[in-house]
Amino acid sequence: MTGAPPARTYRIEDLAHHTATTVRTIRAYQDRGLLPRPERRGRANVYSEAHVTRLHQIAHLLDRGYTLASIKELLEAWDTGRGLGGVLGLVTEVDGPWTDERPDRVTRAELDARFGGTPDDDAVAEAVELGVLERIDGDPDTFLVPSPQELSVAVELHAAGVPLSAISGHLRELRGQVEHIAARFLEFTTEYVFARYLDDPGHRTDAHAAEAASLVRRLRPLAQQTLEAELARAMRTLATRHLRTHLVAEKPADDPVATRSVSVPAGVIAAVKRLVGPGHVSEFIALAAEREVRARALDRLSTDSFAAKELRESP
Repeated sequence: MTGAPPARTYRIEDLAHHTATTVRTIRAYQDRGLLPRPERRGRANVYSEAHVTRLHQIAHLLDRGYTLASIKELLEAWDTGRGLGGVLGLVTEVDGPWTDERPDRVTRAELDARFGGTPDDDAVAEAVELGVLERIDGDPDTFLVPSPQELSVAVELHAAGVPLSAISGHLRELRGQVEHIAARFLEFTTEYVFARYLDDPGHRTDAHAAEAASLVRRLRPLAQQTLEAELARAMRTLATRHLRTHLVAEKPADDPVATRSVSVPAGVIAAVKRLVGPGHVSEFIALAAEREVRARALDRLSTDSFAAKELRESP
């Protein structure tokens, strides 16, 4: 009966080659406490598969934007038995896509065609800087589009006459405002939902990390749904107000239905509020004024008609 094969071991050069890193990086990780020291066998330092796994974990977290200090804390959680598997699951959930939208690709020729057919290198460079487009290594004529919806909005705005520079400037401004909203949502959910997982050492186990990841999955769509609902409400309110303002402003001075601001005594306003409620004061006053104008027009018409009749019947 054949026994289990001996565990594979590596010299530092072999470990670096096997994990696509460098000897210098491995030693730096050891100095920072990210990587366990090798086993000493005679005059040689020997690394094991555990070192390979740890280097892959570090690379995985670095790719997701974590600092070495943060990675050290996560790895220490694993080493003290708090469960790196659950923590990495939570990391994966938070770093996962926050939208159902799928990235797309577009060639430079297609891009130029969608924006009127005239090449604009400056606009493309700015789109890349903003992350609306991403260059693809080895294919300079094709771009990755992380958000096809965002690009489509830019196409429609440009077709409506908005310059590309104005679209880019608006996106920069909008992005700052949306990031502020996202930060507030995170502060809110952290305070009321996730604080116990972050602040209480007793909640830093694999099971609790998995529970937190599940909460992230459930709460993830809420931010987008809330923002969409509030944006729809605000657009409805502000767009209607904006349209009314411009329509009134553009009416000629001799327009019989042109409007202007007038002062109404406070006593009258109070009486109208009691009569129709505070939400209908302006509408009531406008309708009352319109009725009065029409009544006077009818009186004037009747008077003029009566005078004309008297004139015709007079000897």
